[in-house]
Amino acid sequence: MSDAVPPLVFTGERYHPDQPREIAYEHWHRYAFAQPLAQGRRVLDAACGEGYGAALLAGVAASVLGVDLAAEAVAHARTRYRHPRLRFAVDDATRLAGVADASIDLVVSFETLEHLADHDGLLAAFARVLAPGGLLLLSTPDRRTYSELPGHHNPHHVRELDRAEFEALLGRHFPCVRLYGQRVMSHSVLWRLDDGPGPAACFTLDGERPLPGLRADPVYHLAACAREEAALAALPALSCFADAGQSLYAHYQQVLRELLATDRYALVLRERLRAAGLPDGP
Repeated sequence: MSDAVPPLVFTGERYHPDQPREIAYEHWHRYAFAQPLAQGRRVLDAACGEGYGAALLAGVAASVLGVDLAAEAVAHARTRYRHPRLRFAVDDATRLAGVADASIDLVVSFETLEHLADHDGLLAAFARVLAPGGLLLLSTPDRRTYSELPGHHNPHHVRELDRAEFEALLGRHFPCVRLYGQRVMSHSVLWRLDDGPGPAACFTLDGERPLPGLRADPVYHLAACAREEAALAALPALSCFADAGQSLYAHYQQVLRELLATDRYALVLRERLRAAGLPDGP
């Protein structure tokens, strides 16, 4: 990556790697999940946006092609990310005119589906370019938890799906699908310091053991799709993500310290007002 290239202006339409906290965890986790699956494979990152994810996968893949309909995003990616196994091109993800049939081992397309109306065209294009034994990783927000429950509207989204609609779409194009849920959550973690093997366990305050995952409504769904069940064999049951600096928790602690300091200062002001015989509040 070239740090000399300034980032694109963040509009909310696509993620940029300079954006911190929850949005960073959500987006980087998807590519981190894909990285071991890209080992030695021909990879297509469809609607690659700024290019950061394609660049990450290029470190382990045999080749990575990042395509995006936005010419300015592709021009930026070509300048900022240089790798001998990485290239970028302008292409429509629902057509993939520049990608040959059965020429790709791994297709990744994260947070693309909801920006398009032609969902079946997108899935058909992915199915066409996948080689035998190939794998598709596709993510999208869940309309109920992302938009309806919080009353949130993303102006860049054209057509969001709920889980049933997403599964029905996938089933029309791929016979083998494994669905994951994703959301940023808070946990206490215990892990072996000797890096030894062992089963994973998740617990809640009421003593439940919802293995291997957690009982929570996903904000996003990530689907692994293939024509053969064997292509899903290497997928994990549970995937966790954090950065080395624990930036999300560090930001929480910073905000908490600032709020506590403000609260202490407010108490001091109230005491001064009382000492002066003045009202200390409304």
